[in-house]
This record gives sequence, structure tokens and C-alpha cells, in this order.
Amino acid sequence: MLQDKLGRPIHDLRISVTDRCNFRCGYCMPKAIFGAGYQFMKRDELLSFEELVRAAQLFTDLGVVKVRITGGEPLIRQKIEVLIAMLAQINSIRDISMTTNASLLTLDKARSLKEAGLNRITVSLDALDNDVFKQMNDVDFPVAKVLAGIDCARQVGFKPIKVNMVVRKDINEDQVLPMARYFRSPDYILRFIEYMDVGHSNQWQPQQVVAASRLVEKINRQFPIETVTANYQGEVAERWRYLDGQGEIGFIASITQPFCRDCSRVRLSAEGKLYTCLFATGGYDLRSLLRNDHSDDTIKQKLSELWQQRTDRYSELRATQTVPLQKIEMSYIGG
Repeated sequence: MLQDKLGRPIHDLRISVTDRCNFRCGYCMPKAIFGAGYQFMKRDELLSFEELVRAAQLFTDLGVVKVRITGGEPLIRQKIEVLIAMLAQINSIRDISMTTNASLLTLDKARSLKEAGLNRITVSLDALDNDVFKQMNDVDFPVAKVLAGIDCARQVGFKPIKVNMVVRKDINEDQVLPMARYFRSPDYILRFIEYMDVGHSNQWQPQQVVAASRLVEKINRQFPIETVTANYQGEVAERWRYLDGQGEIGFIASITQPFCRDCSRVRLSAEGKLYTCLFATGGYDLRSLLRNDHSDDTIKQKLSELWQQRTDRYSELRATQTVPLQKIEMSYIGG
């Protein structure tokens, strides 16, 4: 089994298919940075579907069994269901999922993704109150359209649907209980995410974080919950379930409870750079290998070397950082 220097296997591949998004959430793509004049990648800079599938196949030869499609907003990438169908032909891949804001998720699109072989959908949704949601997405997009997209996914058979909520103190913290109430069903798994210092443009400060333990207490008072055993080693969310059987929820606590020691994820950006950590400051140019007639064996050897050299554990070392790092933006490599 391929392992890094801390004994962690490679298990999950996260593929960003675009650096573009139609939202401007402050924790990911603040409008002050990603405004009207921002230069996104050109089409020929993006990895083609064929290149992405080749990369995925090479990673599965090294141990990857799960692939998640991210962005930016992945549904912006035209004919994304074609990529899903191509990935579904790789026998070693046991699970193909996607993270989306669901703003473009129509019934037809959800059905085409399902038929192509997408196994699971995760939707990013930070509030139910329309005014709060618009404040979060910063493009005046109504929450009703996202809820409609989620319902489309549910109608075509994506169950349970994971819903991710990034909680920011004094901005959307009051939405925690309404979100828990709305998605308290076996059809959904709501996950609360501590506001993280991914990237550099969001001007993150630790006092903006709402600790997961505080959210557990708040929800437990309203809807009694109990812990659940992890599905697999390296699962990022701490699992809980409602005592009355109405499904489960999760808490992703990268700030207060780092889980670096079990991290098995590798990330591929839309332009083909490889990152071994969500909080990376730099990546490896895989695109040049894919486009310059290197053999599969040569590329796999390089990928193996990169993983075997991996020592990343930023979340565990965060408190020791005295100088802000120029980390890769979340919109560039997904969450």
C-alpha cells in the first residue's frame, strides 16, 4: 500500500473541473478579490475530460477508490455528465460524488448526472433565511432556487444528500437550528463546517470560528443526538444521529479538532496542478506530464514519489504559524 511519511494511504481524489463560480461567498471567493475584472483560466488551460480520466486511472492504480468532482462550481463546466460517465468506466473507482451549490441543478441535469454514474451529491448551503443566504453568496441569489435544486436531486434518487453549512460567528450562526430542523430527515445528512483559513483572500480570523462542540450542544438541546462510528478511517466529519431516528448530522472541525493524521486525500486543480493538502502553498504540475508524451509508468512513478514525500499536517500546526501563508484559494482546488 502506497503511504506518505506519516503512514497515511492515498484513498480519495478530488478533481476541480473549473475555477469559476457564480457565487461570491466571502469565505471562498470574496467579491473584493474575484470581481468583474478577475481573470479566470482560459479553456485551453483546463485539463480536458480525457486528461482528467487518465489522471484518475493512474491514481486508482496507486490506491484511490473515491473521486469527488469540485470547482469552483462544477456544474458550470459544460457537459460535466460526460466526464462522470467516463470516470464511471474505471472499475477501481467505487464512489463518484460531486460538491455543488445546486444553483444550476435542474431536474434534467440531476437525472443526467445520476444516469451517467454519479453516486452522491453534496450541496453547499449556508442559510435558510433568504436575506442571510444572499449576504453569504453576495450575488443576490435566492435560497428557494437552491432548495429546488436539492429537491431535484432527491427526486431522481440521490439519497441521502449531504448538505454542507459553513458557520461564521455573528453572520449565519443563528441559522444552525433552522437548518437542522429543515434537513432532519433520513433523506439528508447536514454537516456543519468550522470556518477555515483555506486560501488567503478571505481574511480569516480565529475569533470568527464557531467551535463544533458548541454546535453539538446547541443542537442536542433541541434535538437529542448521539455519536455514530465513522464509516471509514479518514472520514472528515464526526458523525451523529438523532435519537428519534430522523437521520444523522455531522461536524467538520478542522480548527478545533484537526484530523490531519488520517487524511488520505489528494487534490487536482482544474489546470492540472497536484496538491497534497487543502492548505497547500504550492502544487506540482501534472498537466505538463500528461501533455508531453510521458508514459503511464513514468507518471505513476512521479505520483508515487510525491505521495511518499508527503508530510502535510497544517491544521495540527496552525497555532504555531507566526507568519500568514499564501495558501492556494479554495475556489482553485475545491473544499
